Amino acid sequence: MTGRYFSWSRFMAVAAKEFIQMRRDRLTFGMIVGIPILQLVLFGFAINSDPKGLPTAVLAADHGTFARSLIRGMENSGYFRVVQQVESRAAAEELLDLGEVQFVLTIPPDFSRRLLRGERPAVLLEADATDPAATSNALSAFNTVSQTVLNRDLEGDLQYLKRKPEPFEVRVQRRYNPEGVTQYNIVPGLMGVILTMTMVMMTGLAVTRERERGTMENLLATPVRPIEVMVGKIVPYILIGLIQVTLILAASRFLFHVPMLGNLLLLYGSVLLFIAANLMLGVTFSSIAKNQLQAMQMTFFFFLPSILLSGFMFPFRGMPNWAQNVGNVLPLTHFLRLVRGILLKGNSLVEMLPNLWPIALFMVLVAALGLKLYRQTLD
Repeated sequence: MTGRYFSWSRFMAVAAKEFIQMRRDRLTFGMIVGIPILQLVLFGFAINSDPKGLPTAVLAADHGTFARSLIRGMENSGYFRVVQQVESRAAAEELLDLGEVQFVLTIPPDFSRRLLRGERPAVLLEADATDPAATSNALSAFNTVSQTVLNRDLEGDLQYLKRKPEPFEVRVQRRYNPEGVTQYNIVPGLMGVILTMTMVMMTGLAVTRERERGTMENLLATPVRPIEVMVGKIVPYILIGLIQVTLILAASRFLFHVPMLGNLLLLYGSVLLFIAANLMLGVTFSSIAKNQLQAMQMTFFFFLPSILLSGFMFPFRGMPNWAQNVGNVLPLTHFLRLVRGILLKGNSLVEMLPNLWPIALFMVLVAALGLKLYRQTLD
């Protein structure tokens, strides 16, 4: 009869049992506490949808007073940070292609003299618009600055130049994405996000599944070496990843009309390297995790900062320096630059190298760690 009623003693016994089990499963408990803290830190301190201090190069053929005032006014707006003075158009093009600067300001020859003559000389501001969200506010700020920046210089006999229209013309060129289409930035980026999520998770579950089912003992009884097991585990998933990439590229081209200016063979080569890095990370997670639940938790713990700090959802240059340093460690950050550079900019292998070697280094380090942990698991 007592079994029909709620018993506080039985309730307390079950609750105590769950707390004991939670204490024993330290990894799960750490994820329960760590993930909310990670989200608070990232969203509270690292994420910024209004990036400022964007790196800017200046190609100035005129170094007069008005040209200097224009450059100083840009910097005072807070959105622009002049990092380099270039001497040629080729050097400016290279900086934009490599993604080292977000803007290039070109001041024509005889800018000051033509301005004094009332000829309204034109200055050109080129923007790397592969990520429209990173440049839109800065371009709006520049248009405002251009209307007021010379007010202090145009005094006395030069006050007549303040009359409308403005004493000089501003021409804005959005490079690589002139229409500011968001899909051109998001859809190629989804390739890296999907590969990160699926590759790490599938390989993370692959080894832990065998351990849970008891088939790992059969594998250990064979003369297969650890490196052979790791490679054998990841090769099928490489083919799955390539199929995913092909489907995404087809959708990008025929559904979203994303331009594909670069070499697709270079793109697939980058994809192979990125897939290998993520699969090695999945094998490492599987060596640490005791069950499939822990493997999935570790995957999510890695996936969250990857999607937030890589520049996929929020402008990368809008983050503080410490967040950018963390983001530069993640392979997704460099892969996004690679895929957008190939599709939207038509980058060549030389221009891809600065983002290829970090992914390769990540893969080597993770593979070495995973192999070491796998050997310990065998012991």
